[in-house]
Amino acid sequence: MTLVGAGPGDPELLTVKAVRAIESADVILFDALVSDAVLELAPRHAELICVGKRGGRPSCRQDDINRLMLEHASAGKHVVRLKSGDPAIFGRAGEEMSYLASAGVDAQIVPGITAGSAMAAAFGISLTHRDHAKSVRFVTGHSKNGGLPEAIDWQAIADPSTTTVFYMGAPFAGEIAARLMAIGMSGDTPVGIASALSRSNEKIVRCKLAELSDALDGFDRREPLILGIGQVYSRVFAAPLIRNDAYAMIG
Repeated sequence: MTLVGAGPGDPELLTVKAVRAIESADVILFDALVSDAVLELAPRHAELICVGKRGGRPSCRQDDINRLMLEHASAGKHVVRLKSGDPAIFGRAGEEMSYLASAGVDAQIVPGITAGSAMAAAFGISLTHRDHAKSVRFVTGHSKNGGLPEAIDWQAIADPSTTTVFYMGAPFAGEIAARLMAIGMSGDTPVGIASALSRSNEKIVRCKLAELSDALDGFDRREPLILGIGQVYSRVFAAPLIRNDAYAMIG
């Protein structure tokens, strides 16, 4: 049993170990955000089962995913649980590994490129640029109950020397911006927005924190969106940003 990180979508960003796991799989339980290009690496005999979860849409329950993993692994099949991005970052890898261990199933994790790193590459920046950031935070923008999590350390995120990447936070982008500005974060703080990272329809935009809600209007909300906040988004380091940016450069 292998939990594999499929990365942001481009199959060329998979690790060699991930490709080998996919190519040798008998059963692949894949997330909704895994790209078709990655799934094309599966062998012809492999059974492909979508177990995706998408906000506001019918989704596979975690109990059902656990059952399927155990059922196929117990039958002696090589099962790959294929997750977009990195399984260990908001991918429920901890829950699934614990379940498999309790059932006596040996499993390993093959890491993948997480969306925060893929976004940094798309913008051509460093999340830990030593002139702009002393730390990086990956923060969930969506709680188990469906709203913005209440247990977030907003003061820490408002630290100007921190780079923060919000996963699944697009529906609450306006509230995120309002909370941060309410505790003193400047409305001029640079923000990066990205969707469909590493795919043919990739889009990235740079704006200011105060403009975040308006900036999102130009995105297809059916695509997965990720938000980055911090000074590292204030400079242009590579051409892709110029190609996609609809806003004036900051800073």
